[in-house]
Amino acid sequence: MYIVGGTIKTMAGEDIPEGYIHIVNGKIAEIGRRDEVTIHPATCEKVLEINQGLIMPGIIEAHCHMGITEEKKGMEGDDCNESVEPVTPWLRAVDAINTMDAAFDDAVRAGITGAMIGPGSSNVVGGQFAFLKTKGRRVDDLVVKAPAAMKIAFGENPKVNYSGQGKSPSTRMAIAAMLRKELHRANEYAHRRREAKEKGEYFEEDFTLECWLPVLNREIPLKAHVHRVDDIFTAIRIAKEFGLRMTLDHCSEGHLIAEELAAEGFPAIVGPDLASRSKIEVQNMAFKTAGVLNQAGIKTAITTDHPVSLIASLPLCAGLAVKAGLPMEEGFRAITRYAAEICGVADRVGSLEVGKDADIAIFTGNPMEIFTETLYTIIDGNIVYESGK
Repeated sequence: MYIVGGTIKTMAGEDIPEGYIHIVNGKIAEIGRRDEVTIHPATCEKVLEINQGLIMPGIIEAHCHMGITEEKKGMEGDDCNESVEPVTPWLRAVDAINTMDAAFDDAVRAGITGAMIGPGSSNVVGGQFAFLKTKGRRVDDLVVKAPAAMKIAFGENPKVNYSGQGKSPSTRMAIAAMLRKELHRANEYAHRRREAKEKGEYFEEDFTLECWLPVLNREIPLKAHVHRVDDIFTAIRIAKEFGLRMTLDHCSEGHLIAEELAAEGFPAIVGPDLASRSKIEVQNMAFKTAGVLNQAGIKTAITTDHPVSLIASLPLCAGLAVKAGLPMEEGFRAITRYAAEICGVADRVGSLEVGKDADIAIFTGNPMEIFTETLYTIIDGNIVYESGK
């Protein structure tokens, strides 16, 4: 298939006015200026003519719970938190995501082609996130990376959940201590496993600890639910103690400590700012956070945290962040390239480059503007949404 015309925003260099993209077997085979290629319709399966419009990488949601907290289903569709045991790293989001959730169709209609989906924040350790494409019925066919991150949570959510049950953690001290204990246990397990392998000895694998190996080997990051300044610094303290990668998810008070965070080097996923300040720890939540962090040199993505804010509002959340100070181009990057890099899938998605997945969104204009319409959403080279159909 060829896509021709429009303005191509590659997110990997300069925009290409009146460009073309050649898609072969679900991948981008060529990309360039329209006048650089001769297309023979008789030998081409499909030519998609875009007279006017913006052609860009499919939008990426870097943190959400669609399909695992389903819309319109109440407790029957809520599989987000296993709220009876505070440390559950062995849980896998892929085992609970229902791709028939209406949010997936909403995402596709908004030009969102990929999403990081996982457990909620009731537990100190909630389990493993997965990065999925947004169109299809069988979750296994949508997986780009799983596990993609290990969810951990600080602050009010674990405190409220477990103090209400009359057990630990009921303080921030306990949250940190329980996470340290689990990471120490995982480190000891990894050491014994490695030692046995070196000696050629039999080693009995522990299912509840094997899940930590990609984290300890720095293959995937901790995904830290943090809002308040003190929780952000506690997460950083523990990640540094154990030499782990980490993303700072929500980071609601990050704008208050931007210089300190820039010195630490952890990326941030900011939001959901299009929501009410429903608890004490989000009292300083603001759309300006993404811009302040970005300008401090912190790689920053934007999230709806669906269903806290609806998934389709993601490009509008980026627009509101731009309105509050995030540079326009950085707004585009926050929902494409930066999101892909933070989620560990930039080798496949997040920019339009030869060899990458043909995940493409085509709009009437800037998707961060309220009246912009999605013309086409393309995933793996297949048109999965077309305006008017």
